Amino acid sequence: MTEMLRTKAELRARLAGWKRAGETVGVVPTMGALHAGHLSLVEAAKADCDRVIVTIFVNPKQFNSAADLENYPRTEHADAEKLAPYAVDVIYVPGPEQIYPEGFATSVAVSGLTEGLCGAFRPGHFDGVTTVVSKLFLQTGADRAYFGEKDYQQLQVVRRMARDLDIPVEVIGCETVREPDGLALSSRNVLLPEATRAAAPVLNRAMVAMAEGLRTGADLATLQAQAEAAILEGGFERVEYLELRAADGLAPMTTLDRPARLLAAAWLGGVRLIDNIPVG
Repeated sequence: MTEMLRTKAELRARLAGWKRAGETVGVVPTMGALHAGHLSLVEAAKADCDRVIVTIFVNPKQFNSAADLENYPRTEHADAEKLAPYAVDVIYVPGPEQIYPEGFATSVAVSGLTEGLCGAFRPGHFDGVTTVVSKLFLQTGADRAYFGEKDYQQLQVVRRMARDLDIPVEVIGCETVREPDGLALSSRNVLLPEATRAAAPVLNRAMVAMAEGLRTGADLATLQAQAEAAILEGGFERVEYLELRAADGLAPMTTLDRPARLLAAAWLGGVRLIDNIPVG
């Protein structure tokens, strides 16, 4: 039976034995509410590593509103049941005091990559992500860490943070897992009102059409306007951004002259959905 540990002291006691034995440790950092996307990361970690830790911590520092934090799904028991078939070595569920003890006064911030896209609409969000992820990397002593490509900007930011701080962990991105209709899996999907769920795949369909147009050499601005119109006509309330960025470094692009990523965020039924797809 998988151990569920709640303190960094307990976790480090397990790690000490693994490290003495020369075993590789993989970590899958999550905020719980696990779905098939998370489980695909667990599968990748199990295939690569001798030991696997799944962390579950709803990080208050990466939320932009108290209501969003309050509404975020917390399903610890169900998460443990979903992980049972994978026989991970440890589920680490730290209390807030294990991550942010009294007097905690440090923040980890990555500049450049956090500007624009989600960073423009969620001030401070990525500082919360990099602060908690740096702590989880250090507490778990992981050799490899697994993140989904759905949060593509986050993946790039975490990679830069680990590199810049010389944290000896390999950050591995895993392909986005989707529903049969194309909707990218997300813990927030459960918050979509039933009446609006059918409209959710419109976002991905519009992005795929835009990417196909870009590959044929069509004008970016025209394609962007068409895609945004299709998303709104499909039932979304608003489009926060729909942008073409360099796959490596996320620099804005106007022509498809190198590997790129099309990234979007839009609101449906009061829920913020994000997606991205490779182009080129």
